[in-house]
Amino acid sequence: MNKVKELIKNEPLLFDGGMGTYFSVKEHLPGFGCELVNLSQPALIGAIHREYMEAGSRAIKTNTFAANRIIFQHDGEMVKRIVRSGMRIAVKAAAPFGAAVFADIGPVTGLHRKETIEEFKFITGEFIRQGAENFLFETLSDNDGIREVAEFIREQAEDPFIIASFALLPEGYTRDGRFGEELLKETWETGAFDAVGLNCICGVRQMKKLIDRMDLDGISLSVMPNSGYPIVIDNRTFYDSDPVYFGKGLAKLAGYGIPIVGGCCGTTPRHIEATKNLLNQPAHKKKKKTAKVFRPLQFSVSSPFWDKLTTGEKVIAVELDPPENADLQRYLEHAQEIQESGADIMTIADCPVARARMDSSLLACIVKDRIGLETIPHLTCRDRNLNATKALLLGLSADGVRNVLVVTGDPIPTAERDEVKSVYQFNSRKMAAFIHSLGKTSLPQPFHIFGALNINAINFDVQLNIAKRKIENGMAGMLTQPVLTEKGLENLKRARRELDCYILGGIIPIVSEKNARFMENEITGINISPEIIESYVGLDRDESEDLAVRLSAEIAADMKPYVDGYYLITPFSRTGLIRRIIAEIKAHPNQG
Repeated sequence: MNKVKELIKNEPLLFDGGMGTYFSVKEHLPGFGCELVNLSQPALIGAIHREYMEAGSRAIKTNTFAANRIIFQHDGEMVKRIVRSGMRIAVKAAAPFGAAVFADIGPVTGLHRKETIEEFKFITGEFIRQGAENFLFETLSDNDGIREVAEFIREQAEDPFIIASFALLPEGYTRDGRFGEELLKETWETGAFDAVGLNCICGVRQMKKLIDRMDLDGISLSVMPNSGYPIVIDNRTFYDSDPVYFGKGLAKLAGYGIPIVGGCCGTTPRHIEATKNLLNQPAHKKKKKTAKVFRPLQFSVSSPFWDKLTTGEKVIAVELDPPENADLQRYLEHAQEIQESGADIMTIADCPVARARMDSSLLACIVKDRIGLETIPHLTCRDRNLNATKALLLGLSADGVRNVLVVTGDPIPTAERDEVKSVYQFNSRKMAAFIHSLGKTSLPQPFHIFGALNINAINFDVQLNIAKRKIENGMAGMLTQPVLTEKGLENLKRARRELDCYILGGIIPIVSEKNARFMENEITGINISPEIIESYVGLDRDESEDLAVRLSAEIAADMKPYVDGYYLITPFSRTGLIRRIIAEIKAHPNQG
């Protein structure tokens, strides 16, 4: 049997602390890059390992947290050298103490899922060749690909012990928007890990609060908090915390029956020694944990749009871009006309084409409150980090907005990138997962989450796969790009067959030949058949609008069997035109 499995049978397994931060304090150097010291000063790293074990650690992590080809500029040989040296140093230091050695593997960022799996396999493969038996994946923000890597390790190593540990913000979710409780449960239920847990970001008190709020019965946990909150002096980061305070908190967590405890950033041998001393006191042994269940406030606001959609009636959503200034009078008049047209809901884009306009969420609340028209604000991943997104969602929920449309967002125009910076903390799939989880943990009612589907994409297979992942992450429906070609209609039919979600078919009225040629050549995601473009040649404004009404109604009739409703996009704020189209759709004999 693996040595670690024996060690945790009778008492908590106490890990070491934060190698990078302790190295920084001892050597008065930045902690980043200390993995290279495996090669330049192996004795120094070995001495730090011994300090932790003399303090009471019975498991140590190799000094390899950032040893991956992304950090080391794709230098695979350098990564292998760091891993080999890190293993030799740790094994040699641990031998006199009988301590377990864990291959320490930090997150790999900036890669697609398949690339992430391959990189983790590259790293763990080298560890296995060096005789590694135990593996710690730590400071993760998602579990994408981790199961596959754990299975790879089990195929290559004999009876390994594998831990997956995630870094949660104090609010209980990762920087990728994954909520801790469901992430831990989901990872544990794969059956690929011997323990799952939390490390980094939070101090011991905050981590205890997180654990208290979670229902993790039956899960073998690992908990490794920071020593506290850092301070920055002269561009250097310091952790100035009381080791005894840390030790008391960690001992309390161990008293919950948590089998694996230790420290992360800022935890020195003194913190581990304090923990070891307190673990030996009977007062901190096997206390029963009383879970504190978070119960959000209860109030209910219905969504007539959602009710109609879920009962099988065809719905009509109309998009109206927000104004470029703070004058709302004209905009509210247009919104009033949309309401009077018989539309079920109005969607509001979030700074379309990455140009600043009135905030879509604030505008959604204003329209809903002043006019009584239900709204779907678009939320882009481009302009907000995780905290700003949560703050906005809390406000929308409080005001009774029940539906949101999540999109990645148009890129900042090239000419403005020196002045305007993008914020892409997560993509639309991850944002959807975050909103879905927020609805289960922090809101009185969940949001109904919608996304975008480009039925005009050159490679529609890719779009379908992305849509399926969006649905897996909590999206309930898709609003499509406008259908203005036979290919677009065929792709819409295919989406109906393959996607388990509501679909609103996109319709954009073309108002002139010039408008048609501009959209065909300059607007990403819109394709217009040559026949439609030619049909506008020589028409004046009134004739063009008449044709737009007729074509839009025909498109609605063609897509009717394959959609749950229609998504009309208002050109140039011409709400009168939209009103005519809605009337024609409702009057058309094929619309029923």
